[in-house]
Amino acid sequence: MTITIRPLLQFDPASFVALVGGYTTAERYRVEAREEDALTEFRLVLEPLPEPEPQLFQFTYHDDELAHYAALAGGPLALGAYDGEMWVGVAVGERRDWNRTLWLHEFHVAAGHHRQGIGRRLMDALAERARAAGLRALMLETQNTNVPAIRFYRRVGFTLDGLNVAYYTNDDLRPDRTVALFMTRRLE
Repeated sequence: MTITIRPLLQFDPASFVALVGGYTTAERYRVEAREEDALTEFRLVLEPLPEPEPQLFQFTYHDDELAHYAALAGGPLALGAYDGEMWVGVAVGERRDWNRTLWLHEFHVAAGHHRQGIGRRLMDALAERARAAGLRALMLETQNTNVPAIRFYRRVGFTLDGLNVAYYTNDDLRPDRTVALFMTRRLE
């Protein structure tokens, strides 16, 4: 198998959705929050999910999101990983000039191609392109339930820099809900 990383010149929404799928996990970071006048704390505690079997979390996409990703294809910050001509990985980023960062909208490697170094190569290629474009950091959002992604992002140089307990709903802190986590890979 020879995997190549190259610019994402075309974005086919149906192929993207098939590539992305979702993720399976048996654990999550439980988010605890405490807010008082003199102290505000957030604490993330890794714990097994209440169900004994791993859970599958599916990603869903709206047409406007897919159209936005298609518009970013062909730009310098959208890359694909290919096994021959088969699309096996994707990184779709967007430059934010106001703070010199690359916002990583999507980053995925097809399920059958995990643990082969493809994700690291794709992320490193994206980081190099962002650095060459004068950007100072890569930034992304993931979920407290996406422990496999959090572990991957940490391995490739990201740190957890924030969270939002009302990003998805007004009840994100409930045990059956998801909390948004924000991670950064500094380039300078």
